[in-house]
Amino acid sequence: MKSYQNLVLLQNLYRLKAIGFEYIEHFNINDKTNYETPTTLAALSQNISSCHLCDLSKSRTQSMSGYGNQNARLFLIDFSVSQAQDRANAYYTGRSGETLKNMIEKVVHLSIEDVFITHAVKCKPLQSNKPSSSEYNSCKNYLFSQLDFIKPKVIVTLGEDAYTHLTGDVNFENVRGHVIDYKEYKLIPIYHPQYLLRNPQLKKITLNDLKTIKSCL
Repeated sequence: MKSYQNLVLLQNLYRLKAIGFEYIEHFNINDKTNYETPTTLAALSQNISSCHLCDLSKSRTQSMSGYGNQNARLFLIDFSVSQAQDRANAYYTGRSGETLKNMIEKVVHLSIEDVFITHAVKCKPLQSNKPSSSEYNSCKNYLFSQLDFIKPKVIVTLGEDAYTHLTGDVNFENVRGHVIDYKEYKLIPIYHPQYLLRNPQLKKITLNDLKTIKSCL
């Protein structure tokens, strides 16, 4: 992960420059560092917890790498960490989390221990801001590595932002609830639970989407 080492080194050089340093002694970079390509999901989670690839690392409470079964058939992607999730360091928290839990357990008929859930951006953004594209780009290799380790049968994106950033497609409403071939997976975009709480008339539509998810498993 030399690109990671280079980024950390560059950040530290900029900090030195900002406080007045104009010259430092020559030094050699030791290639034998701890920043090695992870070979397990646990090692990847450790890398995520100590990540400094974007400015969210300066303000975060913690990184939320993911939760659930490392052999899950169903892989859920939320876009960003909510204030409630960050405060509790838990995924199924608050009204939105309880809604999602009910969707999984009562309609898809899986335990939350049977699925894997993660965020596209692993740290909570400042205040209520939406993560930037650069912050997502800093995190996306972690997301794709998690998919490679878990190899789920079905990916479900929660809301428009998660779908758009994962695929680059801006036509969320046209594909919501549809089964899409994405890489070697089946991808099904659905409304975010928080959006359903604000728009309860869409719950019946989402019920059909959840039945589609169940049928694909």
